[in-house]
Formats: sequence, C-alpha cells, structure tokens
Amino acid sequence: MCVLGIETSCDETGVAVYDTRRGLLAHALHSQVALHAEYGGVVPELASRDHVRRVLPLVRQVMGEAGVSGDDLDGVAFTAGPGLLGALLVGASVARSMAWGWGVPAVAVHHMEGHLLAPLLEEPAPAFPFVALLVSGGHTMLVDVRGLGRYRILGESLDDAAGEAFDKTAKLLGLGYPGGPALARLAEQGDPGRFRFPRPMTDRPGLAFSFSGLKTRALTTLQDGSRDARLDADVARAFEDAVVDTLVIKCRRAMQAVGARRLVVAGGVGANRRLRAALAAMAAEEGGQVFYPRIEFCTDNGAMIALAGALRLAAGAQCGLEIPARARWSIDELAPV
Repeated sequence: MCVLGIETSCDETGVAVYDTRRGLLAHALHSQVALHAEYGGVVPELASRDHVRRVLPLVRQVMGEAGVSGDDLDGVAFTAGPGLLGALLVGASVARSMAWGWGVPAVAVHHMEGHLLAPLLEEPAPAFPFVALLVSGGHTMLVDVRGLGRYRILGESLDDAAGEAFDKTAKLLGLGYPGGPALARLAEQGDPGRFRFPRPMTDRPGLAFSFSGLKTRALTTLQDGSRDARLDADVARAFEDAVVDTLVIKCRRAMQAVGARRLVVAGGVGANRRLRAALAAMAAEEGGQVFYPRIEFCTDNGAMIALAGALRLAAGAQCGLEIPARARWSIDELAPV
C-alpha cells in the first residue's frame, strides 16, 4: 500500500508518502510557530488560513521527492480529529478531493492513533501489545494497545495536559512561544535541590493525571521569592522534575497493571531529554523497553498519518461520502480493524 498522508490538526502542515513495502518515501512539514508567536499561542483562524496556503505546495513537493504520481497511490489519509475544526476541514477537504480525482479511497485517521503508531516508523519497531504514553500540549494519557484500533484508555489528565502545563508555566517565567522547549532549556541551569514541587495524584492508586496545580505552585513560588534569573531557573527545574517523576510513576503503574514489557512514548513532550532518560531507567528496572519515534516525528507530522492510513487501508478501512472532522474524539471510540 502506498499512501499520501496529510496532517492539519493544529499549527503544523505535514505531508508524507508511506509505502508498506518500502517504508517512508518522503515527508515535509511547515510549522506555524513564527505566525502565532506574537499572540503567545495558536490563533485558530490564522492556522486554518495558513493550512490552505501551504498544503498543496507541500503535496507537490513530497510527491515529487517520493517519485510517485496519483496513479501510484492506493489511498489518501488525513487527520480527521481531534483538533481545531477549521484546520481539520482544510486537510479533510483537500484529501477527499484528491482521492476522488485519483479514484482511490480516502482514509480518516485519528490524530492520537497517528502519534501512538509513529514509533512503527523506526527500527526496531515495537510489536503489539504495548502501553502507550501519549503526552503533548493537548493530551496526556496512558493507553493499553492490543492491536490496530484495539485501544483502552487506562488514565488521562483531569485538567491540563503536560505540554499545556509546560507552556503555561513558561509564560509565567516570561519565556517565548512555544514554551515547553524553552522551559526545558532553562531547567538545565536550575538547582534540583532548591525546591520540590508535588508529584500530583501519585499518593493514591490510579492512573489519572493532574498538572494544573503545578502551574499554580510555580506561580506562588515566583511570587514568594526575590525574582531573578536564578530563581526562574530553579523553578523551571522543580516544575520539570515534578512532571517527569509523575509521568514515570504512572507509566510504571500502567506497565505493571497490564503486564506489559513494552512502552511507547509519543507526542511533543516525548522529546524531553530528562523524561527520556528517566523512562529508560524505569523500563530497565521493570525488564522492559521504551520505544520512541525520532525527534522530528514526536510533534505533529504527516508521516504518522500516512503510516496509520496505510495500515488502516490494508485492513479494509476507508471513508464514506461525508467529510469527517471532529474537534473532540476519544481514541477508545475507534473500532478494531
């Protein structure tokens, strides 16, 4: 199966061509970070308009680099949700139109399924079953993965996602957008022993997360101290350590609960260096292994959508006549294929 994948769920336009025999043939990504930076976050209308400008040139570029034409494709995959509705409709409309013109199926892909399957682009690829930690600006959840479309949410955030908490705390510290990577860089200069923030919801059973309180703790610590560069770095370090420790504790619990020895980590926060080191140490203690996509595929991208679309198309899935785009869509609503 050779599939063109299109990702337009938020502020990045991603396009890729994936072949089930030859692997990833080409991919390209346009980030809107500069467009939204002056607003301190994503402006949905601007995001949608930029996707309209970028998606077709990227399709032409990627198909040219892959050396394929519409006649070589077996399908066109697109992100159907969750995400910004206007942005999703851009990708869905373009993908459905091209699929109709080329006479091939269109395949709707759940955005989080794309992230969950992204490590399958790598070697060695994780085999089913595994536990997945999906951790990004919009989602933090643990998923029991038994096969394609066979997903059970074990726990998720009750308030802010981890990446969202990173960005909000970075804003308190006066850091630029996107805030998560900037906070992680500042934390490298911090003293890990000066402050200790709580590890939310780790003092009780369960796999749910809560990160909004850490943002409040950061704010009160900044207000109580004499504000300088050292205080900012120490707060950043305390915040990052609390998030990392919480994620590691919950991942260990999830692996033990389902008897898993493989952990997949995906989403933008999965690129965090300290988190990767801590999860590797935990997995080794549990006799397991952690799998990641390469850094460029931790954030939104077309490669993961093309891969997921190819796997779904090979299993017989495709769209009806409607243009599916769902701003809210739980991954455990997907039917097995």
